[in-house]
Amino acid sequence: MLPKIRSTTVLGVRHNGQIALGADGQATMDKHVAKNNVRKVRQLNDGKVVTGFAGSTADAFMLLDRFEEKLGAYGNNLKRAAIELAKDWRKDQYLRKLEAMMVVADKDELLIISGTGDVLEPDSDVAAIGSGAMYAQAAALALKKHAPHLTARQMVEDALHIAADICIYTNHNLIIAEPA
Repeated sequence: MLPKIRSTTVLGVRHNGQIALGADGQATMDKHVAKNNVRKVRQLNDGKVVTGFAGSTADAFMLLDRFEEKLGAYGNNLKRAAIELAKDWRKDQYLRKLEAMMVVADKDELLIISGTGDVLEPDSDVAAIGSGAMYAQAAALALKKHAPHLTARQMVEDALHIAADICIYTNHNLIIAEPA
């Protein structure tokens, strides 16, 4: 049996009318770092949509392709594209086996899409997935409450660095993007 690849902390924050999404760059196989500069954040639709993924990279790329198709099919409506992808993901026998999650955002919305058919719009305007998600989410919530002067991008960066200090599956090699 192949060792399980574990990795990823992806965090999205909506704050003061801004949205930023970021991820670390570490992929871990068993007890070893397999790669430390994985790009888990992608921009779609000429930068108007940003996505981050956790889980199997090949599975995530397939989902990103499908999500981009859904964006095109539904007039770049982020929420509708996410719902349609989640429906397909849940119903299709092949897609159902994919092991990944996604955070997607445009200038107005921040969503989590899971393979169980969920499209979640976080109440707290903080979306986190992956092995370090709870660390990053807790840090981002604290920053929103106690450092409201920070930008969404600064909150994502600071929270991901805090997660990297705590989670062995998260590193400080960050990629952060904001929707155009």
